[in-house]
Formats: sequence, C-alpha cells, structure tokens
Amino acid sequence: MHLNPYGQDAVRLAVELANDRPASVADLVRRCVAAGLVVDLPVDERDLEATGRLLDQWCRIVDTPDERERAGLVNVLLAAASAYPRLTDHGGAGWHLHYRDDGVPLATVLRALVSVGTALHLAGRGMGRLGRCALVDCATIYADTSRGGRQRYCSPACANRDAVRRHRALRAGQVTSR
Repeated sequence: MHLNPYGQDAVRLAVELANDRPASVADLVRRCVAAGLVVDLPVDERDLEATGRLLDQWCRIVDTPDERERAGLVNVLLAAASAYPRLTDHGGAGWHLHYRDDGVPLATVLRALVSVGTALHLAGRGMGRLGRCALVDCATIYADTSRGGRQRYCSPACANRDAVRRHRALRAGQVTSR
C-alpha cells in the first residue's frame, strides 16, 4: 500500500476493518491484499488477535473528541510502531516509503500503516476528520475526506434517514436536534 500525503488509503483500511472486524486469519489476509498490501510472510492467529487490539486502540482515537487527547493517543500508537522511514521497491509496486522494518508480521505492518496514516490524515485534513455516524442508531466509523470537512454521517443513506427523522419531527411539532 502506498500512503498518500493524507494517509487516506491506510485510514480507509482502518475504517473498513474497525467497522467489520475480520472473522478469521483468511479474512484478514484477503481484505489486506484487496486494499493493496503485500502480504509476504505467513499470517496466523497472533496477527488476528494483535489486529483486534490495534483496532480497539484506534477506535479510542476515533471516539476521543478532544484534539490534544486525540493527538496523544495517536502519538502512543506511533511510538509502538516506530521505525525510521525507508524507501523500498518490493512486489513490483515501484519505489515508495515504508514506516516499518522489513520482515515483520502483518499485525506489525498494519500498526505502522494505521498509525502513520492516521497521523497524516489528521494533521493534513484536520483533527476532527474521524468520527462516528451522527445518526442516533448507527455507530459506524467514517474518515472525513470531503472537501469541506463537515461530514457527520457514515453514508448518504444515514444522512437521508436522519433528515427524514428531523423533517417528521418538525412537522409533528417536536423539534429535536442532536
């Protein structure tokens, strides 16, 4: 996976894995490969368990509204994945940066990608650009990559459901806002 300047690819993978946790090692591998990761070492249950712990940690970042606290949690994640950036040309993908050592398990690769990608996403796009859907009965995580930076819903469907709810409440004289 090539990290773009905003960490968008890595953050999208984190969002996808956090919203629908991998059910098995094979599921984890399949989804990582589909996202563009080169999986060149055997993957086992330890990777699946470590990925679950990483996602738990990452969800705490998503759920933290305070920017300083969010930055502190990202820094903890970065410290656990620290390695000096290096240029690499593996898998025929062309030269690109890795923020991890070579020859590490998939869970370690994911920790580096998610931590650096999240830091780049938040620093480049804004500290409030991760969140959970504003629809009361939806807890889906989203990464705001919109131009204006005002995303509040995980999908247009949730935004529409909430608009309909607000419209009906207004018509019934029960104005509610979230």
